[in-house]
Amino acid sequence: MKKYISDWTVKENTSIHAHYCLLKLVSGETFPETLPGQFVQVRVDDSSATFLRRPISIHFANTADRELWLLIQRIGKGTRKLSELKPGQKLNLIHPLGKGFSIPDTKNKRLLLIGGGVGAAPLLYLGAYLKENGFQPAFLLGARSEKDLLQSEEFGKYGDVYLATEDGSRGEKGFVTAHSLLQREKADFLYACGPKPMMLAVAKYAAQQAIPCEVSLENSMACGIGACLCCVEKTKKGNVCICTEGPVFNINQLTWPI
Repeated sequence: MKKYISDWTVKENTSIHAHYCLLKLVSGETFPETLPGQFVQVRVDDSSATFLRRPISIHFANTADRELWLLIQRIGKGTRKLSELKPGQKLNLIHPLGKGFSIPDTKNKRLLLIGGGVGAAPLLYLGAYLKENGFQPAFLLGARSEKDLLQSEEFGKYGDVYLATEDGSRGEKGFVTAHSLLQREKADFLYACGPKPMMLAVAKYAAQQAIPCEVSLENSMACGIGACLCCVEKTKKGNVCICTEGPVFNINQLTWPI
């Protein structure tokens, strides 16, 4: 898939949490094919302490409106700078990068998308893409508390949403991987993105239940094109760069202890 380097215009920058903001960007150029699970490399301008681009998952994409959403977690100088952008300012992206989620061949499958915290970001576009293509996805989202659940109303536009919080402030109390939904209903396909311990638990559950499962990895990246070898992941076929061979993998490709 062809990669582009282009400037995007900030349409909106909305703070949705003390530590997160939602950037809505629009492109004045041709909007390339963008698949769920892919990411962008963002250049952070006017920041003397930020030399490398920042990899950000594609939260949502609307080809017709040439609009792209990025969910930004303020964790360092680069992402804090991004969170300060104003409508009308420009943001330079390399996009679309990586390999995304696979789409089932038949539409009568029960698809469950499991996300933890900000890791749920790429699942919004996946859910929208699945619904647009005739599927009925469901979402299982977890976080530490109610205030850490991000965009649950947006997810609800594309399918049923089930929630879990560690403190019980919303949804079921406990980890998302202990939600009763996983015991009472068996999905035909699982997608997961979030903290690695969560994805490991989902992968173990999927293996035990013989359910196909894909996970989106969040290894540290620098270049996004497989040159720097920062994001190497061990697979059954050897070490690979997740920025080019992933970030999405079927769990059967990985060497995880499942």
